[in-house]
Amino acid sequence: MSVADKIDRIVADFAGLPDWEDRYKRIIALAKDLPPMPQDLQTDERKVRGCASDVWLHARRDNDRLFFLADSNAVITKGLVALVVGVYSGERAEEILATPPTFIERLGLNANLSPNRANGLVAMVTSIKKHALDAVMAYRRERPTEVTPLRSRAISDDSPLKRER
Repeated sequence: MSVADKIDRIVADFAGLPDWEDRYKRIIALAKDLPPMPQDLQTDERKVRGCASDVWLHARRDNDRLFFLADSNAVITKGLVALVVGVYSGERAEEILATPPTFIERLGLNANLSPNRANGLVAMVTSIKKHALDAVMAYRRERPTEVTPLRSRAISDDSPLKRER
């Protein structure tokens, strides 16, 4: 399932909820369902800067795919990071970079969260995008090239970042 498909599924799930009280309950349920992040990964280097609550994000790269673990000390924030991780975890780094976080507006989160939570949500997405950029760059460094090609070998033929010729 692509990032866009995951976003569509989440939007459809939330669209069935009649009001924001029910949507907050769904966010809290996402927090409860988020697998626990081991304590030894909850380090200062993994803290997401820009969040009012403590949020930790760990990225593991497997070739060109990223897998995320996350946690927070606040239940709503933990639900929000679960939502973000649910969208991007397991995806190719290039697709993460190429897919804007449309779910924020489509779910109405930008209009219905406090400014601190909205800023924190943007910081979470930014952190994931930074991990994706780092992964693309690392993947490119690992691939041997005879000469710098016109198109990067790290960008696959089906990549949304592939340039038209």
